Amino acid sequence: MASVFVQADDFSGAAEVGCCFVEHGLSAQVSLGTGAVSGTYDAGASAGAPVTDVVVIDTHSRGLSATEAEALVKDAFSTPAASGAQVLFKKMDSLWRGNISAETAALAGLGYHVVVAGALPQLQRTVRAGRPIVAGSPLAETDLWQAEASAPPVNIPSLLRPEEPASVQSLDLEAVRSNRVPSRLAGLLDGRPALVVADGETVQDLEHVVDALLKLGFQSGGRRIVLVGTGGAADVLAQRLATQNAQNAHRAAAADATDAVPQDAHRPVLAVVGSASKTAQAQLAKLEAEGFTVVRLHPLYAGAKDAYAPQLAQVSADLRAGHRVAITLAAAKVDPSGSARIVQALSAFAAQSAKSAPTDLILTGGETAREVLDAAGRHTLVPLAAVQHGAVLSRADDGTLVGTKPGSFGDDLALLQLYDEIRERRSAPAPANTLPRKTSEQSGATMTDAANPNELPFVAVTMGDGAGVGPEVVMAAALDPQSNAECRPVVIGDALRLRQAAEVLGIQADIQVIEDVEDAVFTPGRVNVIDLNLLPEDLPWGKLSPVAGHAAYEYIRVASELAMAGKVQAICTAPLNKEALHAAGHIFPGHTELLAHLTGTEEVSMMLSTPKIRVIHVTTHIGLMDAVRKINPDLVERTIRRGHEALVRAGIPNPKIGVCAINPHAGENGLFGQGEEAEKIEPGVKAAQAAGINAVGPLPADTLFFLAGRGDYDLVVAMYHDQGHGPVKVLGIEAGVNITVGLPVIRTSVDHGTAFDIAGKAIADSRSMVEALHQAAEMATRPAVAV
Repeated sequence: MASVFVQADDFSGAAEVGCCFVEHGLSAQVSLGTGAVSGTYDAGASAGAPVTDVVVIDTHSRGLSATEAEALVKDAFSTPAASGAQVLFKKMDSLWRGNISAETAALAGLGYHVVVAGALPQLQRTVRAGRPIVAGSPLAETDLWQAEASAPPVNIPSLLRPEEPASVQSLDLEAVRSNRVPSRLAGLLDGRPALVVADGETVQDLEHVVDALLKLGFQSGGRRIVLVGTGGAADVLAQRLATQNAQNAHRAAAADATDAVPQDAHRPVLAVVGSASKTAQAQLAKLEAEGFTVVRLHPLYAGAKDAYAPQLAQVSADLRAGHRVAITLAAAKVDPSGSARIVQALSAFAAQSAKSAPTDLILTGGETAREVLDAAGRHTLVPLAAVQHGAVLSRADDGTLVGTKPGSFGDDLALLQLYDEIRERRSAPAPANTLPRKTSEQSGATMTDAANPNELPFVAVTMGDGAGVGPEVVMAAALDPQSNAECRPVVIGDALRLRQAAEVLGIQADIQVIEDVEDAVFTPGRVNVIDLNLLPEDLPWGKLSPVAGHAAYEYIRVASELAMAGKVQAICTAPLNKEALHAAGHIFPGHTELLAHLTGTEEVSMMLSTPKIRVIHVTTHIGLMDAVRKINPDLVERTIRRGHEALVRAGIPNPKIGVCAINPHAGENGLFGQGEEAEKIEPGVKAAQAAGINAVGPLPADTLFFLAGRGDYDLVVAMYHDQGHGPVKVLGIEAGVNITVGLPVIRTSVDHGTAFDIAGKAIADSRSMVEALHQAAEMATRPAVAV
């Protein structure tokens, strides 16, 4: 049987826990109810049988009566998957909602000891002296239970056993942090089924409890132990079990084969925001800004026949047309006693909408998520990745991608990041064939083969996320003969991981650890590394890891410090993984924002450079309406100046720059738009021209990109994200480089991500990394341009 059995009372929690195990290299399956567990894989079956390490059952009991919830938990823990598991875990809500009293009573009724470790330090949800605390305040004093029909608990023993709170045993912080936790627990779990509540304020506190249970073998006094905990406890348990599991490599490889997603770049996405929390509504606003059409259903009419028929027809038509749609409830005061009816109506509406076309889903709120999946006929799911704590992407049994998130979890970007993850997994890979990069002669560069090696610029090459393709493409770039003829690359990373990458690639390399840039020696086949030694030897390829996320952050930090100190003349970055970065506690959308933070830069621009076209953006990751509002003459002028300087540094002495209009036909003398070209763009272009920059515009975007594609312009200034990104992706992003313009240091990067699906397999295409190093070297040989 599976080595771990998990029961959760709502789907978002089930997906969260399943993903905790997946991220640590174990395989997991989430089943919607006990009836879907019949296909659970047997770890003791004959050789060659599929293996699932973790079985998660969502009993969907959060909103049921206490009696119904107790019965469902007994059914779940009576399945063969539970009886044959080595470890039993019950997922609980970190705000102590649901039928936790009845469900822990069900476990005691089955003869289990129960240990409750309800802290979730990642979200500042802790337990001290048996009392639930949120961000330093008692839970009962917050508004986090505003949508609940009952009052929040003041203390946990009274919540778990209201008739007999004194029977609940306690493991206080002093006991949790002592070195005698296993013996203390064994003493409390002696005799009849016991219920123990463990205090906790940090991840280390959870580790002490989990380690003690593992030392006891999840057994005490002849009885099995069930750990009741949040996603924080599940993550610690997953980490510990993964370390112990000698079959991880085999199972991770098997999991890689099942993670493939059918590519369908045009598949629509339907988001359903069933949570009334302020957090969920702020996240919805980000989707709306990104272009989602938001449909708000009034809760007053929930359950009435054909109440939402017009909205249903419109949403179905939008999805069939491939559009992005979000469904939520209109703002209105709701009686908590009617919440079940409202959730069911919202879920039925979503399920009917999704049947109109093959549709991926983003579902907020565990009850809503489960109702939608049940109505849509989904029965089992495999967790794939987490973009933030609790925000998980899974694959349903029919191939649908399903992003889920508890209503109160995550920052404002959580739903947007789930959407980005869906699109990334649906997008087709870049073509293998590509145009050759421009030579120094084609680009106007003046670097010569006779350059003195000791006068070549130093370039800090960061290794990126060590679990992705970064180490492989860095090795290829650092050993590239042309790159070494143009610059002196010094890798900031982990020497051990680079040696592992060389072994994967089957190449011989002299990887030498140095203390400082000045210690580097450049001979053919040698790679100089400032070794931060942050990654474990057994770090798996292709698996999201907070350790690798933190290491990637440190590589950038060190490279930035070297650049700001003048020890290197440019930075060239291999890809990092935003989920791993966030999991490590570094909350930045990516490299650009992180580098801006580290260098104290307030405003930077993104430039995409390909063999056929270069584009710099006035605005990037904001909605179209917000972009139009943000654009102003000063911002346009500053963007033109940054693009001009970047191209001069790249060896184009007098670049011709075309500036896009906002409206079709550049407004056609006021026929389109509200005069934005004359008000927002023309003054900026004229100011740049007055400074001696060869800028033209505003021009119709469709015409300008055609002209730039045939070589009439060296740079296009795009006003907003898709205006620039769309043409670039059509005209050659597969050989492109991302350049951050406006930093006090030169920074280039690959145009691709960490590619976990191919990491460690010696098939990553290194051309973008080699080109990024080439362009960093070119730009580093030229001083900044004053205009």
